[in-house]
Amino acid sequence: MVTIQCKNITFANIQAIFFDKNGTLENSEAYLRSLGQKASRIIDAQIPGIGEPLLMAFGINGNSIDPAGLLTVASRRETEIATAAYIAETGRGWFESLRIARQSLNEAEKYLEKSPAPLFPGSLELLQSLSAAGIKLGMISAATTAEVKAFVARYKLNDYIQAEIGVDDGPSKPDPALFLQACQVLGVEPSAALMVGDAVGDMQMARNAKAAGCIGITWIGKSDHVQGADVVIHQLNEIQVLGF
Repeated sequence: MVTIQCKNITFANIQAIFFDKNGTLENSEAYLRSLGQKASRIIDAQIPGIGEPLLMAFGINGNSIDPAGLLTVASRRETEIATAAYIAETGRGWFESLRIARQSLNEAEKYLEKSPAPLFPGSLELLQSLSAAGIKLGMISAATTAEVKAFVARYKLNDYIQAEIGVDDGPSKPDPALFLQACQVLGVEPSAALMVGDAVGDMQMARNAKAAGCIGITWIGKSDHVQGADVVIHQLNEIQVLGF
């Protein structure tokens, strides 16, 4: 077991640390903004006038995207449903609305697949140091399991990330089931595991699962986006191994 220190807060007897993907290890702001803009254009071509309201729903305003907005924190399924709801308001049937939403998001993702989001600075180095200290590592993301696995493979993190937990048809954050599932995969108790994330949902999920602690990271310096965190950091290198 290891002691982890962040600023003036210490977490003792830690066996595992779980990380969110978007906005935590992955610098996904530009990618998600482009995804929302492309998807809204595709849908607007079929249903003129819906593009601007969809951008607002996605949390996109010009060249910025809301870190707590739909595209940033919702699961893919939740995003499809929210998008379909806007389409349904134009008089389309529900199943047609879902089809348009799903196809448009898929097309937007395919268009952007050659320009994936990069890792945040320090991500790889942190995972390497934590792994070297004997800490088990995992990822719990609102992205699909396939997206999580693709991310881990793309950046060659397989030697460090031992649990790849995404959201498919089951519960999403802040349901504690995701955290409990990740603990089961790694063979650790929630009370010996930490969660590192950039959204309120990450904090609530970990607290509901009775985790050892919650570390909120906000690269943009807005601590209200990680309410409920035991400690808030602005760089990944603020997570330090204090002792074995």
